[in-house]
Amino acid sequence: MRIAVLVSGGVDSTVALRQLCAEGHDVVAFYLKIWLEDETSFLGSCPWEEDLQYVRAVCAQVEVPLEIIPFQKEYYEQVVAYTIFEVKAGRTPNPDMLCNRAIKFGAFFDAVSASFDAVASGHYAQTVRICSQEHGERTLAERTLLAVSPDEVKDQTYFLARVPRERIARLVFPIGRFTKQQVRMLAQMYDVPNKDRKDSQGICFLGSIKFSEFIRFHVGERSGSLVEWESKKKVGEHKGFWFYTLGQRQGIGLSGGPWYVVAKDSARNIVYVSKEYSLLAQDRTTLDVESMNWLVDQSMVDALEGQSVQIKLRHGPHYNTAVFNKKNNGCMHIVLERPDQGLAAGQIAVLYHQGFCLGGGVISESAAE
Repeated sequence: MRIAVLVSGGVDSTVALRQLCAEGHDVVAFYLKIWLEDETSFLGSCPWEEDLQYVRAVCAQVEVPLEIIPFQKEYYEQVVAYTIFEVKAGRTPNPDMLCNRAIKFGAFFDAVSASFDAVASGHYAQTVRICSQEHGERTLAERTLLAVSPDEVKDQTYFLARVPRERIARLVFPIGRFTKQQVRMLAQMYDVPNKDRKDSQGICFLGSIKFSEFIRFHVGERSGSLVEWESKKKVGEHKGFWFYTLGQRQGIGLSGGPWYVVAKDSARNIVYVSKEYSLLAQDRTTLDVESMNWLVDQSMVDALEGQSVQIKLRHGPHYNTAVFNKKNNGCMHIVLERPDQGLAAGQIAVLYHQGFCLGGGVISESAAE
């Protein structure tokens, strides 16, 4: 197969590239330059240069062609601007998830799809092709499902749940069947230049820059009141509600605590806090989800409606159990088996069943029973 491989300079995408080479595929490496130089220069950071050095060394080692594609404009318009808009509105966006949908497997996919059989990346996920047959006769259809990685901690299907279903069929995840420990061992075996490089943390276009610093640069600061939830009395000041999340305990800046963020009023720039706060007070047992992106066919959705499925409300190894039902307005109503705390509008809810990712949608609201 002729495969376009997304490389970042990290160990995961490097091992993905080497696995495809070892399997005999015709590969071309692509580095997407999405670093926002003007935005990150205020911190004196130029993080993409080190990444690109590693990428060039990795490709030179196996004589794989490398193309560097500038995607700053597309990334800013489709990911960064949206993130800023959502934060200003008091919601909790997921920039990395949007990057997968709009850039890596969106704009980039569109740019190379005519010249390549597939697009590969270093995500911890798997694609499984299933042939449908009727009464043992000829194959009627082939469908591709997104399956979880055996590494429950590193599994990244949550971040891929918003990628359009028709594109999943043309994606390849060479390290998806491995654990992180096995990937590290393969990096040592291949003796790649970045074999000892640490994993990156945080949002892909920020690197080591804190998200709060990025938001401060774009949104700025605006003084507002910290108000005690029970008494509705002002107990302090803050520099903008967008710096706070529900359930937050650290960084509030009040003495006599601990204090917790229990609510936000974005219209009046008020952050409500409480030191008598019981975690159960913010537990949520139901949520409504909009803009659902299904990765399975309608017959499976219909069969699972009203049945117990698994759900993730954030990236991580832990699932909850849930039941979903479609609403007349095209949204979904989801009831959780176990209450969840800290849910916020704009977060992504992702459904699973028997190790397969069913798809994900945007939380519009949540409530206690």
